[in-house]
Amino acid sequence: MKKILIISISLLFAGIIASLFIFSSDRKRKSDEVYHETFTKNYKIFTPDLPDSLQFAGEKVPLDNILIRESFDRELMINTFWHTNTILSVKRANRWFPVIIPILKENKIPEDFKYLALIESGLMNVVSPKGATGFWQFIEESGKIFGLEINKDVDERYHIEKSTAAACKYLQDSYDKFKSWTLVAAAYNAGNRRISETIDKQKSNNYYELLFNEETSRYVFRIIALKTIYEAPTQYGFYIREADLYPLIPVKEIRINETINDLVAFAQKNNISYKVLKEFNPWLRSDHLPNPTGKSYMIKLPEDPDLQFEELTGEDDDNYTIFNDTIRVDEIH
Repeated sequence: MKKILIISISLLFAGIIASLFIFSSDRKRKSDEVYHETFTKNYKIFTPDLPDSLQFAGEKVPLDNILIRESFDRELMINTFWHTNTILSVKRANRWFPVIIPILKENKIPEDFKYLALIESGLMNVVSPKGATGFWQFIEESGKIFGLEINKDVDERYHIEKSTAAACKYLQDSYDKFKSWTLVAAAYNAGNRRISETIDKQKSNNYYELLFNEETSRYVFRIIALKTIYEAPTQYGFYIREADLYPLIPVKEIRINETINDLVAFAQKNNISYKVLKEFNPWLRSDHLPNPTGKSYMIKLPEDPDLQFEELTGEDDDNYTIFNDTIRVDEIH
């Protein structure tokens, strides 16, 4: 009798466990079905519409040509759905375009070339595998040709104003040669000599009619794609608040005409850390600044040494304003 009771209890527990398992499996299956239904109902990916017309630096992009149209479509698709890179590009541009644009204007370079710096470096002081450096990605030889000081202690490829002015000289030299801003942009990637050789060989001076390697063939379209998204971000799904953009940080400048033996001590004397000194003056490449000739250097310091976020960001209304659009956050449906 005892044995029969034990067997009955065991069977009962087994039945309960099996029922729980079936119930659990059924719940999971229903949960998966609901998830799948919700996913398929709400998750949609659209191919972005191409604009009716485009221009770069005042020069028309021939979108009526199917090969040109598909080349641009490729870069627009990539930058539309490469969300992190495009959002960060827009955020950084808010800080650095106000520095770059006046220098382009002063040197009579079309403003669209600000996007060239954007695709070259993402507006970061990066170094390429070939040693191209800074926002404008100068190699050492070219940087020196166009007036930048480059040595182990000072590298002005990291100096945003001076490197932008040097880039303007390079761009103007290219324009004097090619008389086409589109070819000038391509030459920034391929070099003037390669562009000249390609023009001579293929008997055309129109970028859109020339066959280049893949990098140069895509280069101008990458610039135009980012320009297109930047100028109308909400059309491509980017609802970025003004408050989320990186603000321009006010600075003051100190003129230095002598050697600084210890930049750590110099930073402390000016109530900032060594890290902050280097962040605002990345062209200082060592922990001292030798200056035997008495050259004049301008060192930037933040006006607010504490770099307080709330002091640097905009008004509360910026939390509702969408960048490059008239729509507000509370109007999005």
